[in-house]
Amino acid sequence: MKTGVAIDLGTSGFRSQKVDLDTGEIKRTVVTMRNPLPGANVMDHMDFAINYGLGNAHKLVINAILVLIDRLGVVPEDLYRLSVCGNPIQLSLFQGIPIDDLAYAGERKREKLNIQEQNRESKQMKSSDIAGLEKFSNCTVIIPPAIKHEIGADALALIVNSGMLESDEIAIATDFGTNAEMALKAGGVIYTGSAAAGPALEGQEIKDGVLASPHAISDVEFEGDNIRCYVLDKEMKRTKADLVDPRTGAVLEQGDIRAKGITGTGVIALMEEGIRNGIIKLPKIQTDDGIIHLQDGVEFTENDIKEAGNAIGALRAGHITLCNAAGIQMADIKISHMSGAAGTYMDAKKAQQIGMNPYNAALLTQIGNTSLKTAREILLSDDRLKELQEIATKIVGTHVMFATDDAFKEAYILELAYWGEGMDFKMYKKFLKKKELPQLDDPIENPTVEKLVERDIPVFGDEGYEMIKQTGTFMSVAMPGCSECAEKIRECPTHAMSYRDDAVKIRSDLCDGSNCKKCLRFMPKPYSWENLVVEEPVSGSTVEAETE
Repeated sequence: MKTGVAIDLGTSGFRSQKVDLDTGEIKRTVVTMRNPLPGANVMDHMDFAINYGLGNAHKLVINAILVLIDRLGVVPEDLYRLSVCGNPIQLSLFQGIPIDDLAYAGERKREKLNIQEQNRESKQMKSSDIAGLEKFSNCTVIIPPAIKHEIGADALALIVNSGMLESDEIAIATDFGTNAEMALKAGGVIYTGSAAAGPALEGQEIKDGVLASPHAISDVEFEGDNIRCYVLDKEMKRTKADLVDPRTGAVLEQGDIRAKGITGTGVIALMEEGIRNGIIKLPKIQTDDGIIHLQDGVEFTENDIKEAGNAIGALRAGHITLCNAAGIQMADIKISHMSGAAGTYMDAKKAQQIGMNPYNAALLTQIGNTSLKTAREILLSDDRLKELQEIATKIVGTHVMFATDDAFKEAYILELAYWGEGMDFKMYKKFLKKKELPQLDDPIENPTVEKLVERDIPVFGDEGYEMIKQTGTFMSVAMPGCSECAEKIRECPTHAMSYRDDAVKIRSDLCDGSNCKKCLRFMPKPYSWENLVVEEPVSGSTVEAETE
């Protein structure tokens, strides 16, 4: 069988599928729970690549891909095509091309550093042209185009798969993930942007947060004063679970499924339900200990409200900014398309109630993982790749850079005040008007929800689905004879460090990257990130032991 592999290089994790190139049939799906690069967001990944070596970042990405191909059951001589899709940073790191032009938004800074913009058009290349993939001697690598260097193939996939290109309606499409790509169509023009929403919508940076996976709380509903939890089962389906007293955690009715944490969709549901039922009065939780207690000891704290609010606020500020660029009001948006894992599993109506979908959108569609779908399409069709390049070229001039846009800055300051400082919604709207920004109405009551897929990845293939808990990627710093190391590594807050074979080993997917770097303070010299070496990937039985 001639085999192809399609990969979504997501900021929160990689998703891959083995495909029969003769029939187009999906055979197997393997995903990682985390991205192999240190840190939980794209800014951390960029910082690591710039400050500690593009080569190191590239090798971590490639090593994770090698593990995925191994777990898909593909031998090198059978792999004929490999396609990827993702944001420009992930695609650049995959190829090993510089990302300086992505790191600096200001033109003066670029001129001062003599930064050259990289060519990110679609391409096909031999696997031997990408360091680390040389052993796949029969393989062609397919890379889709970016809309512009700041927003990439994943945003293009969102636009194409939402159907907004074929409609004259004013509509917005959002990938509810860490990098929050979004596109607004108004007056026949598509305006694109990308808000660094952060990892809270993926269940990270939340006290008991986990990525969407079996045994994660994905939804909650109040029954009187108590909370009913809904937990994902092995098939990633929402399953009725425990009824608990949110003030104490006492179980009033036990369900048949246990929980290990709460995912981003559960966080969104808890925020909406909590605000509506009064247990949350921003920015405080109205319990004796300031904690909402869920089943199996899972807790939601006031700091979690702040983290979730930062993410929700970035999304709504992004929507306001695109409307401002298009010269329309938020109330003019009648359709909201939701993609990504969070966009698939969250309750669309609850998301609208707290501002993640525009309040006046009468139709909410949930369309699944568009990035992996696009990777699979270009895996099977060169014509599809050419078509995407043509679309990307046509919409290149309508990108809004949020980092330098005054409307985004003003809107996001208001969001931070609303979620974290107790500003009421009436005052929020008053300041929007004062700043001459697009206005918000109150949420409509009964939007229509079209859930086009039950899972973000609708088809797993007859060889099954596997979620890998670790990417098999490690970095190390040689520390021969270090008598303190075994003790000091215990201070790592994410438990990413170990000491063996005279070296400090760091699991790159667990490392919190530039958001942390606590190890640089507590580890003895000569420990330094400048001395990091990326090790060969761990595969086979070692990764299998860590598999869900």
